[in-house]
Formats: sequence, structure tokens, C-alpha cells
Amino acid sequence: MAAAHGWGSYPAGPAYLHALEQGRPARAVWSALPGEDWPARIAEAVAAAVRGGRGVVVVVADARDLDRVDRALTRVLGDGRHVALNAAAGPAERYRRFLAASRHRVPVVAGTRAAMFAPVADLGLVVIWDDGDDLHAEPRAPYPHARDVLLTRAQLAGCAALVGGFARTGEGQLLLETGWAKEIVAGRDTLRARSPLIAPTGDDPQLARDPGAVTARLPSLAWQAARGALKAGMPVLVQVPRRGYLPSTACAECRTPARCPHCSGPLGLAGSRDVPACHWCGRAAADYACPACGGRRLRASVTGARRTAEELGRAFPGFPVRTSGRDEILDVVPDEAAVIVATPGAEPVAEGGYGAVLLLDSWALLSRADLRAAEETMRRWLSAAALARPGPAGGRVVVVADGSLAPVQALLRWDPGWFAARELAERRELGFPPAARMASVTGKAEAVAEFLDAARLPDDVELLGPVPAADDQERMLLRVSRGRAAALARALHEAAAVRSVKKSPHPIRIQIDPAELL
Repeated sequence: MAAAHGWGSYPAGPAYLHALEQGRPARAVWSALPGEDWPARIAEAVAAAVRGGRGVVVVVADARDLDRVDRALTRVLGDGRHVALNAAAGPAERYRRFLAASRHRVPVVAGTRAAMFAPVADLGLVVIWDDGDDLHAEPRAPYPHARDVLLTRAQLAGCAALVGGFARTGEGQLLLETGWAKEIVAGRDTLRARSPLIAPTGDDPQLARDPGAVTARLPSLAWQAARGALKAGMPVLVQVPRRGYLPSTACAECRTPARCPHCSGPLGLAGSRDVPACHWCGRAAADYACPACGGRRLRASVTGARRTAEELGRAFPGFPVRTSGRDEILDVVPDEAAVIVATPGAEPVAEGGYGAVLLLDSWALLSRADLRAAEETMRRWLSAAALARPGPAGGRVVVVADGSLAPVQALLRWDPGWFAARELAERRELGFPPAARMASVTGKAEAVAEFLDAARLPDDVELLGPVPAADDQERMLLRVSRGRAAALARALHEAAAVRSVKKSPHPIRIQIDPAELL
């Protein structure tokens, strides 16, 4: 049965489903194949747990993914066997679905981030898809992450867990290295048959053929891949990291970044016929003059999705160009020649897969001052590349980046496990999460100092900072080993309770393993 339903493509897949049917606490980190119908695979794992008489909680990042999982669960389980908790359903319908779950009328609950707390009778399996997506992190106190909550529930209930995605996070790799979970991956032969042909534009052979590949936004290799797919009647996906038209501009003469003369915010263009406007205060700067050289002409320093669509429309005349982003997100595109320009996370699924996927402006992702910049880049690239057709069917992926970079190497080999192990080893050496545990305390300088003076911190806590934070605040980082995380959390909780009793006038923000450290 497992082979017929797709889990047979993974050597450990049938055994995992068998363990779910028997009600055993099988815990796995699943690296999905390119082009995988992952909602169907999740539905089959859920069905195996339900056949074993157990309940299931499934958490995905957004409403689009939830709709796909909802349809897959309906096909596999039938009507009335699950509920989908989605804010778009409205408060009344959402409450009815919550009551159906809390009164144990259905064994399966699927939803977005809030579903991590969903009540399910006799919990036998928790599932999270794409745990690296920042939508899984609750932005309000106490800032729980869906992955952490679900894994805690699995540990307390002694049930199975499935952490799936095309990419793998450092936290997922840590689960494997500690032995808490086992790996579900496909064999290399299967992977080669299912993967598209992937090529970078910055390696030596390509530079020899196209010296301008280093500076060109759309090198000849990417242009040829797109043209070939369009001529073959297949759609082309172009991933652009930035939305808008020209979100950032600079002086055309001296390349000095264009800043607002009133608040020094960045100037951008919303369209080809618009005047520059500030992203901070909203004021127009029709008479802008560069303070360095006096020039009045502007050039693009960052190109957005709408400007990219405009450029591609001129590069490929006769083919429709559509955008998918914040203003309008496409769910599915037909199997016909068209160019789809999308921002990360808004890529629509193409019927039959894309003939070519172009990953542009890689510098905008890799150069971010963020601990997880490389990991997030890997996740976005793999999610987009997974929508391409297999190589034997004509699928191609072109990444505009240097082929020697570690994320590019992992993409070329489609080896998220190798990249996650490398990232985790670097973080372990530097003492960053998830190899260590960190807490951040943010607030006014006097409030942070008062809080730390009152806190009875463990002796082995390492204090880092203070560093400036937003709104004239400062941040202190506290680092301990993973084994001492509970002691640190307890000390912070007690100190926060003391401040609450004293009614301290200045608020502070306490986060464990915050998403942003820099």
C-alpha cells in the first residue's frame, strides 16, 4: 500500500507508515523529493495513524498550503473525518470546527500556526510541514514556535512526529543527530530521476562563454532556459526576492543611495510613471537632487517583482507575463507557455510542472545580516525548484549565483541534509541556536539593567551585549548550553513575575531563541 501511495519512493517510508498503524512513537524528519505531492503524502501518513485508532494534528504555514492539505485529507479519509482550522472560515464556522475537535467528533485537525494547540483525543501523530517558514513563529508573547509546541506534545504524549519539507532546518538536523528522530530520504537514483537539471551562472565554464554573467541580472544561460521552455509550450517561473517596482534607488551618476530629504528614509518608485516616494514617511520627492553630486537622475539599486515582469515582457514578446505576490497570489497556473514572476512563498503550482525556474537576485537573500540567511535562502530555492518538471521531462533550474557557494552546491546536488549538517556544525562552533539556547531581553536600558539585577541567573549564563535595538531600546543576549535551558527559563520567569508585582513602569520583551539575533 505504501509503495502504491508514494511513500515507497523512500526506503524508510513503508516502515514508517507501518509503525503509525501500530501506534508506535515513530518520529521522522522527512526530506521530500522534487515535485512531490506532499499534501497527499501527509494525508497517507495521517490515514495510517487513524487506522491505528489515534488522533492527528497537522500544521502548515499558510492558507494556501492548508487548502491543499484539506483537499488531500478529504480524498484519503473521506468527508467528516477531519476539520481545517482557518481564520478565513469566519469566527462562527471556525468555532464549530473547534468544537468538533474538542468533543472528539473528528480524529484529525489541520490548520495554520494556531492549530498547534488544537485538542485531539488520543494523540498519535503530529505533523509540521516546512518548519523553517517564519509564519510558524507566533509574533505575540510568549512567542511559541509551532515546531517546538508540536514536538513537546509528541514527547509528553509519547506519540509519533513528522517534520517534513523540501529543505531541512538546523533544528531538524539536531533531532537526527541526537537520535530523537530518524531520517526519511529518497535514494540517489530516485532523486536523480525526479530532479530538474540545475545550473548556476557564476561557475568558470559559464563565465568563459558569457563574461557578463557576473553582472547581468538575466544572464544568457537563464534567458536560453526560459526561451526554450516557452517555445516548448511550458510555463516559466521567475523567483524575485523583492516585491514592488523599484523598492530602492540610487543616484545614476555617483551611485549614492537615494534618501528622503525629510526623514532620510529610502526612496523608491511604485511604477514607471510615478515620482520617487519615501518608504518611511510617504512624502514624494519629485525634485530630488543627490546631496553628493547634485545629480537628478535615479537608477535601480533593488529591482522588484513588478519591474522584473515589465522587463521580461520586453525580453519575451508574445508570451503572457503574470505576477504572484502580496497584491494577488496565484494558486495554480495552466500548462501553457507563460512567464510567472513570483516573490518567495507566493509561487503558484503549475499543472505538469514548470519547464524552467529562474532564481534571480541571489545576493539579496545571501547578503542579509541574519543568522538564518543561508538557511532561509536554501529553503526558498528548494521550494521554487521543486515546482519544476524532472530533468528527463525538460525541467531546468538556473540560479544566478556563484557555483562555489555552499547553498548553491547543496541546490545543485539537491542535498538539504548535507547543508543542514554544515549549518548546525558552524552554529555549534559559534554557540548559536539550536546548538545552544539563547534568550533576549529587550527594553529601555534602565529596565533591562533592573531586570538582570533582579534575576537569579544560573552561574554558567553568558551575557552578550548590550546592543542597540529599535525605538531607542537596547538588547541583552543570554546564552547557556542546551542542558541548562530550563534553569535559564525558570530564572527569567521568576524575575518577570517580580517586575509584574512591583508594577515596573518600563516594559521589557523576553524571548527564548529569538528568530532575530543580529
